[in-house]
This record gives sequence, structure tokens and C-alpha cells, in this order.
Amino acid sequence: MNMQDTWNEAAVRLDDAARERRGIAQFEPGAFDLARAYEIQRAAIERRIGRGERHVGIKLGFTSRAKMIQMGVDSLIWGLLTDAMIEEEGGLVDLARYIHPRVEPEVCFLTRKTIDGPLTALEAADRIEAVAPAMEIIDSRYLDFKFSLEDVVADNCSSAGLVVGAWSRDFDGLANAGVRLQFDGRDVQVGSTAAILGHPLRSIVQASRLLQGAGMSLPPGSLIMAGAATAAEALRPGVHVQCQIGSGAGALGRVAFLATGAGA
Repeated sequence: MNMQDTWNEAAVRLDDAARERRGIAQFEPGAFDLARAYEIQRAAIERRIGRGERHVGIKLGFTSRAKMIQMGVDSLIWGLLTDAMIEEEGGLVDLARYIHPRVEPEVCFLTRKTIDGPLTALEAADRIEAVAPAMEIIDSRYLDFKFSLEDVVADNCSSAGLVVGAWSRDFDGLANAGVRLQFDGRDVQVGSTAAILGHPLRSIVQASRLLQGAGMSLPPGSLIMAGAATAAEALRPGVHVQCQIGSGAGALGRVAFLATGAGA
């Protein structure tokens, strides 16, 4: 068996775990490096595309400097989004679709021009059509939500679902806007958009560099999930989940859903 067969087997293992909603053990330490982890990630997503899903964008991870230092890395990690991951804003999210889901408050961007090379901050703003409050549902396919850096990258950076609120063209309020994640009207996480690389728009610059390194591009109409503004919270059935970004006239807005079914 060659190494490519081994990587393909890893992709199948992760894809099957997601489809069957069951946790699996971590891979052996040193089984593959970070570059191979991204190959496994893409192979697993291509299996989903083969079943009829569509690429709709990317998500960024480790947008917090503290998290980078904690994990001993000097750059972001990223995963791929498909249309099957999108949950209805204001609707019901069936936790039975997931293994041990958690939710994070985020900012989501919608591209208006192709991103096919590294961008400056000014160029990045020109590529964006709109911005919205959002939440990402993360769901590691590994048992007990424990993994190495290579493991999590291979597992599409734990990306599983996303809920996106109303789109806005007002980018002025993105800097250091207050972020509140609420369960049943009670704050469970409070933070700031400044936790996302100091300013969420910087995620577009980083995304452009990551895309170039992978030989990929994003067409107009793609989503970019900029990264978590706070720590994640475990989901449970019956809880109403809401994210509010900003306040007053300059608020970006809110996004919400009701968790149903079985879950962690």
C-alpha cells in the first residue's frame, strides 16, 4: 500500500464518521504532516461533492493570536464549506445531524469579486459584497473533541454547520464591536470582533494568502467565515441560541436558531 492509499483511507474514515455521526479515535502521532492533513481534508470534502454537495466558501481557524501561540503555530488554519452545512437562520437545527456540536459567534463575508491571489487590506475590502453576523457549528469527528493540529486540519478544522444572518454593506462598525452569544436569553460568551485578528477584515487578507498557497480561488458569491470571536459553547436540545454583534444604530445585527433533537 502506498502513502496515497493511506491518505485516502484517512479521508474515507473521517467522511464516514461525519455521515454516520460517530466519533473516531485520533490518528497515530506523526501519521501525517500538516501538508498531508490538508490533502486529506480536500479528499474528504471531494467525497461530499461527489454525492451532490457544492463548494460555497471557506472558514478560518486560529484567528485569535492567543490560540496560535497556544497551538505553537504562526499562521491560520482553514477548512472548506459546502451548501449542506448551511442551516436556516431563525429556524430549527437538528442536533441529531452532529456528534458533539458546539457553537461559536462569528462574522461572515460574501465576496463580490474573485479572490485568486494575495490581497492588501484595501484590496480585500474591494472584494467584499456584504457582511453578516453568523454562528459556526463545530463538531469534531474525534472522540471527546480531542485532537492534534494535523488531526483537526484533516477533519476540515471541525467545521460542520453555519447559520448566517442578514447581509449588510456597513463595514464601519466591524472594528471592536461587542459580541454576545446567548442561550435562552442569557449570556454564555461575551467578547469583541477585535478578537478576530484585531479586525475581521484582516481575515480576507489571510484567506487570500491561504488560497494562493493551495492553488485555489474563490468565485464571486462565496462565503468566508472569519473565525470565532469567543470560545465555543456546547449545544443541547431545546436551547434558543442567539448571537448579537454590536449595539445601537451601528450594530451589525443578530442571528439565531433553536436547537432540537439529540445532542451533546
